Amino acid sequence: MERELNLVQALNEALDVLLASDDQVLLLGEDIGINGGVFRVTENLYNKFGDRRVVDTPLSEAGIVGCAIGMALNGLKPIVEIEFFGFIYPALEQILSHLSRLRMRTQGKYEVPLIIRAPYGAGVRAPELHSESIEALLFQSPGLQVVIPSNPYDAKGLLIAASEGSDPVIFLEPMKIYRSVRNHVPEHRYTVPLGKASIVREGQDITVISWGAMIWNVMQAAEQLEKSQGVHVEVLDLRTLYPFDMETIEASVRKTQRAVIVHEAALTGGVGAELVAVIQERMFSELKSPVKRITGFDVPIPQFSIEDYYLPSTDRIVHEIDQMLVSLKR
Repeated sequence: MERELNLVQALNEALDVLLASDDQVLLLGEDIGINGGVFRVTENLYNKFGDRRVVDTPLSEAGIVGCAIGMALNGLKPIVEIEFFGFIYPALEQILSHLSRLRMRTQGKYEVPLIIRAPYGAGVRAPELHSESIEALLFQSPGLQVVIPSNPYDAKGLLIAASEGSDPVIFLEPMKIYRSVRNHVPEHRYTVPLGKASIVREGQDITVISWGAMIWNVMQAAEQLEKSQGVHVEVLDLRTLYPFDMETIEASVRKTQRAVIVHEAALTGGVGAELVAVIQERMFSELKSPVKRITGFDVPIPQFSIEDYYLPSTDRIVHEIDQMLVSLKR
């Protein structure tokens, strides 16, 4: 049976499935119990599973993650919620110095099956530090898998898949589409494989690679480009940023011979920079144009009065791709 769910509902259902199917799974986070989380992703789970499985923690991100690491090392499967991705900075010591390194440090003797969930991204008119898109910080840390769904179906399947592995996963949830996107989500347990991208729109003229909420802006831009100019854009949803699916990227770019990366994080040192590098290393002689990035700017996420100027809008994506194609005709 399939129902139309939004991202919040799909994630809530995934957590319900995991808690019900495995006694070793427990949730930790600020206000996730009685209040159901700041975005209500954990709503009703406290009443259903109790305070030993859905744990309201003190306001200490370092403490939450440190405790979860200890739990994971001792056979439990904690799923941590950080209220906003920008609040993760105090926990980076635990994440980068310990969580990502423990398998290597113990030569494989210990595994750390720990998921850290966090809402991320701009576009919801939130104040400073509530709209961070700093996935590149964790993308650069070997030992961590970084996952970002763009729709409810993938969100449920990716979260369940993350729980079935034995390594830590950073699971980032785009706030902008928590409730604005709905699609069919099966009621039963299913998985979407980590490390596998999805072609969400087929085309032969140009490949656009993106993830999270930006996928929807890219899809709108692709439709406009096809209607106005007859340009057929292939849209690739990366889904897992690390390890990313080079096989699917390579197949798509070899077909179209042009590539654009769209992300809302800052330009310099972003995930897009790595994608540009590997595409040009592997396919330089086959590309008809340099790989282009359409991103946020090298500034902190601005106040909400000018937030829309920061994010790559549909119109900006259309304009940038149009300029890229025009320059090739000269």
